[in-house]
Amino acid sequence: MSELFFAGLDVGGTTMKGGVVDDTGRMLSAINLPTEPQRGQDFGLERMCETIRQGVREAGLAMDRIAAIGVATPGLMDIPAGIIIDPPNLRPWRNVPVKSHVAQVFGLPTAFQNDANAAAYGEYCFGAGKGCHSMVLFTLGTGIGGGIILGDRVLEGAHSHGGEVGHIKVELTHPRPCGCGLFGCLEAYASANSVVKRMQELLVEDATPCSLRGRAEFTSRDIFDAATSDKLAAKIVEQTAYYLGIGAMNLMHIIDPEMIVFAGGMVHAGDGFLERIKHHVRELAFPIPATRTEIRYARLGSDAGLIGAAACGRQLYHRLNGAG
Repeated sequence: MSELFFAGLDVGGTTMKGGVVDDTGRMLSAINLPTEPQRGQDFGLERMCETIRQGVREAGLAMDRIAAIGVATPGLMDIPAGIIIDPPNLRPWRNVPVKSHVAQVFGLPTAFQNDANAAAYGEYCFGAGKGCHSMVLFTLGTGIGGGIILGDRVLEGAHSHGGEVGHIKVELTHPRPCGCGLFGCLEAYASANSVVKRMQELLVEDATPCSLRGRAEFTSRDIFDAATSDKLAAKIVEQTAYYLGIGAMNLMHIIDPEMIVFAGGMVHAGDGFLERIKHHVRELAFPIPATRTEIRYARLGSDAGLIGAAACGRQLYHRLNGAG
């Protein structure tokens, strides 16, 4: 096979995104199909395969041109076994044999990975982390996910729970509840949802004038926009940068990565927000990693999961063929 192509599939609670990536990380296609988890896991497995087929067709290729497949899914999983165990966003699915099903249907080497880990691996291979040897990704969205890459390997952990960077503890004196059911997690302070909740609470506690006061709803992006002129919004943004600095510092002290990358909706806050995170890292971390660890925004955007899934298939293919 002279030119190598890899199919990737990024499964979400609402849609599945499938497509093809070449050996250099160039994305040839991307299509979306509705996940419809309520129709059951047998339907879900076939929908995964159909999304892969359509992604390959969209790239102008036949399946016999695909060297390997990578599939990324959310939720609690057994990564070595290739099984989704109990995914909150894909109920009523339970114990879904994703890897074996896809591999059997297509007769191709198939990699299986957590969706956040896959996004991290995509950024590591072909995005912000290209060329580095170790990287941590924080994805800042409704929650906080991410992944850890060490020497071209995704840190999966002994129980498929490695890289849960959103659940680092950042406050235990009066900890906020987290969506995971525990308290004091980074996600409870710095996710988009948590930023909004903290802003709502501050508006009740502090009577300082603010353009967000009296609005029935606002988003984290509204808060960041308001922070340029509103003292209360600026306070929430600064606190968010501080908590993310704590998260980055913890990973720096544990694994000493070459790079830390922030992805997700909050990257639209711009370079000023990233500089505040860097400021808090310099205040909190050991001097050498504080000055030498690169901290930057992600580059692949919403394609990171698809590209990362395909990159996991690529990694598997090269390992099977003696290239890594």
